[in-house]
Order: sequence, then C-alpha cells, then structure tokens
Amino acid sequence: MNEQIEKIIKNIEKVMIGKREIAELSIVSLLAGGHVLLEDVPGVGKTMMVRALSKSLGTTFKRIQFTPDLLPSDVIGVSVYNPKTLQFEFRPGPIVGNIVLADEINRTSPKTQSALLESMEEASVTVDGETIQLPKPFFVMATQNPIEYEGTYPLPEAQLDRFLLKIKMGYPSKEEEIEVLRRAESTLPIDQIEAVITLEQLIELQQQVKQVHVEDNIKEYIVSLAQTTRHNDKVYLGVSPRASIALMKAAQAYALMNGRAFVIPDDVQYLTKFVFGHRLILRPEARYEGVTEEGVIESVLRYVPVPVKRFVQQ
Repeated sequence: MNEQIEKIIKNIEKVMIGKREIAELSIVSLLAGGHVLLEDVPGVGKTMMVRALSKSLGTTFKRIQFTPDLLPSDVIGVSVYNPKTLQFEFRPGPIVGNIVLADEINRTSPKTQSALLESMEEASVTVDGETIQLPKPFFVMATQNPIEYEGTYPLPEAQLDRFLLKIKMGYPSKEEEIEVLRRAESTLPIDQIEAVITLEQLIELQQQVKQVHVEDNIKEYIVSLAQTTRHNDKVYLGVSPRASIALMKAAQAYALMNGRAFVIPDDVQYLTKFVFGHRLILRPEARYEGVTEEGVIESVLRYVPVPVKRFVQQ
C-alpha cells in the first residue's frame, strides 16, 4: 500500500477499532475528489470517523449540525454591510473549509440540503450573484440515520448522486467493542492523534490519482455494468453516466492506494456496490419481493463478463 496513505489509515485506527475498510473507502473518495455519505444507526462512530480523518490531515475542518430550522445562509454564509467601507463583505459559512462534516444531513429541509449541491459539484458557492471558489481540497462527509424517519427529509436523487460512495459503518464485534471501552477508559483517543501528512502532500496524491492508467477494456467493463443496471427488470431507474465516471475515478484512487499505476477489474468489482448502490431505484414490486440494491449489483457483476487481457513480456 502507498506509504503516505498507510500512515493515514493507521492514524485513524488509533481511534476507530475494526473499521479499516471504512477508512480506506473514505480516503478513496477524498483522493478521487468525491464525497461520502455515511449511513448507519446512532452511536457506531460515524462522526468520530470524520473527525479522525480530518485530524490525520493537515487541513481545515468544519462541522455543520443539520437541524430542521437551519437556513441555506447558515451553511454558505452571508453578505454583511460594513458601514466603515460602505460595502458589503462576505462572511463565509461553515461550508468554506477543506474537510466538512455534514452531520445528520437528512434532518434539515430540502431547501438547505440543496445549498450543498453547488459546493459538492462545483467546489464553489454563489452569494448575491458572485461565485466564490472553495479551498482545495474540498471534501464533504455527510452522516444520516436510516432508522429514525420522524422529522427527517429523505435526500433527493440529485443530492444522493453527488456522493461518490455510500458506506455503512456496522456494529463492532464483541472483542472490538471491549477494546473501544479499554481505550476510552481514561481519555478519548481522538484527542491524542495528530496530522500525519501535509495539505501539499494530500493535493499531490490527488494529482497522482489522475495519472493512474485505465485500459479501454476496463472502461468498457464499467460502462457495461452501468448499462446492465438500466435493463434489469428489478430496477426502475438504473445508474447514470455520472455513476460510470464516479466508478472509474474511485477505481483509479483505489489502485493508487494499493501501489499500482493502473486499474484492474478487481478494483472495479470491489467498488461497484459502494458507487452504484445509492444510485439505483428499485421497482416497488421488487422491494416487496425482498430484492435489495446489493442483490441487484451482485447479479449484474455475475452477468457482465470480466475483461481479461494477457500481457506478454517481450
């Protein structure tokens, strides 16, 4: 594994016990220039994961606690009149940062949720007709609770599509939970970790991801997977071309993480469920029959032939 990325993961593991895969996927999204939606029940460490990642990087960290009364201006910022200069000055909101935690994103109104759309897609915000670029890198990790629907606003498809990956934390094993108690007995581990890479090193890693080679047969494989979801009789709405691009970028980042300068089919197969899962809309009758997005993706992966290319050394 890439040495710098391994340092970040090991730093996160000081706080998050048994969540290496979640840490790896979060870093994949960060390196690919995407965003992550963490979904699971309360108390499994969603917010702590984001905090651990942000503290491991030499970047600025902002947190937005989404509530029903939150306004778009509370997220983006406002223009305030300065009587000394006789001009309006922009006061940035918490969205202006490198790592942004959007905590319980489904608890705020659709109007406020939409305030994130431009920033997540364009890395900019518009205030009073003026476009303001956000700092680079810009990475949003949002959390939501899928169990408690009272007083929540489900994310629209357009918003879900802005997230490169959707990840579920899951409960720890008995041994892992005992270790969590042991580490938290006297002090919180999150207070002990420090940054292990600089902002410049992180930006360099993101540039290296763009140089990872993707063979034409791998691109054809990704497109075949996407198109197969559109013709599945269990699926009402398949994934879009944006999902194909997202899967390719995620595969590039995953390849770099594993010390390779090229993408292999295994990268694509592993990441497909995390990239496609939240972009599929199943037919109501399919859900009634117990069909899940994960099940559809597994069937798609079995159906589409895996590309095989033999390289003969001259």
